[in-house]
Amino acid sequence: MSKAPPLVVDVQDLTIRFGSFVAVNRISFSVKQGEIFGFLGANGAGKTTTIRMLCGLLIPNEGEAYISGISIHQDVQAIKTKVGYMSQHFTLYNDLTVAENLAFAADLRKLEETALEKRKKELFQFVDFTYPEKILVKNLPGGVKQQISLATAILHDPDIIFLDEPTAGVAPLVRAKFWKLINKLARAGKTVFVTTHYLDEAEQCDRIALMRDGEIIALDTPKKLKQKTFPEPLLEIEPPLGASRSWMDKLKVDPKIAVIQAYGRRYHVLVKNGKEWKKISRKLPRDYLLRKIQPSLEDVFIRQVEGDPA
Repeated sequence: MSKAPPLVVDVQDLTIRFGSFVAVNRISFSVKQGEIFGFLGANGAGKTTTIRMLCGLLIPNEGEAYISGISIHQDVQAIKTKVGYMSQHFTLYNDLTVAENLAFAADLRKLEETALEKRKKELFQFVDFTYPEKILVKNLPGGVKQQISLATAILHDPDIIFLDEPTAGVAPLVRAKFWKLINKLARAGKTVFVTTHYLDEAEQCDRIALMRDGEIIALDTPKKLKQKTFPEPLLEIEPPLGASRSWMDKLKVDPKIAVIQAYGRRYHVLVKNGKEWKKISRKLPRDYLLRKIQPSLEDVFIRQVEGDPA
């Protein structure tokens, strides 16, 4: 029997307050070595605050967390050797070259010059960086900046990499390439803890924690989150172009209907009794399309994090 991967993150009742405001409220979870762990929630849910506590940048009021077996209350400096952190807002200095940015990060991590040169070659190959290392960061394309930001975050070869919305504002092709690097890190045995607002990216996570108002409200694999959130069939209605919304008034008062949610021109409908979902079509005009669909993580997010519409 193969041995289970060790826990790299172990969080128990972690809580932090800012004055009377409880930013993170008694959250508990664990993350294994080599796992891609997604952290999802609306802005202000407590995701970044949690990451900053786990990196030793904020001290919790209550609870405990262990990073690679080290308590965040006991040895913050040791924890900083175990973690890499790529912030959404600031990672690189635009007026420094790529080489200067890496050298500065190496000084902070107390890496010797010979170790830096060896590691730099490894990382350039890992992220497929082909530009001169003396180029100013401000002259790099956005996607290449993301690559160098990641290289800087893992320069000291940490056990766990925290990526706080790493692909925010970049093109879809760049996002796809960056996620190839994330998967490559996981295959190499690194644990990746990532926040994102792109739910197609979250599909690639091994497990996902959903946060709302400083609390974890759901935690599981993407597949199981969908199954648990939508035990009954999810339907999609596609009205013809230019159709009025009068049909919705009939459906909203139907006792078989739990939720109607707009998705562009289409509508997702959750029924209370799965056996009777086909009967919904009787309340629709003939030129309306009704079909049963598989829920997406976007459906899960709206229902779990944002709540059902009134």
